[in-house]
Amino acid sequence: MKFTVQVKVMPLKELLDPQGKAVMTGLGNLGLKAIEDVRIGKNISLQVEANSAEEAKQIAEEASKKLLANPVMEYFEITAV
Repeated sequence: MKFTVQVKVMPLKELLDPQGKAVMTGLGNLGLKAIEDVRIGKNISLQVEANSAEEAKQIAEEASKKLLANPVMEYFEITAV
């Protein structure tokens, strides 16, 4: 079966997010003062051939650990449909 797996990759909360800070400044300049924080990440969609959703998630987790995310600077969350 084919499963669609979403991998959300975000910077670690402990680390500064320069992209997010730049967007935050831009939003402030546009008068959008109610937004208190911005974090910029990646959303990766994978089509995975697997026997179950759990197996598809395991394959995506391996891909995330090996290539899609940098564990020193980022964390990831996986969902399979």
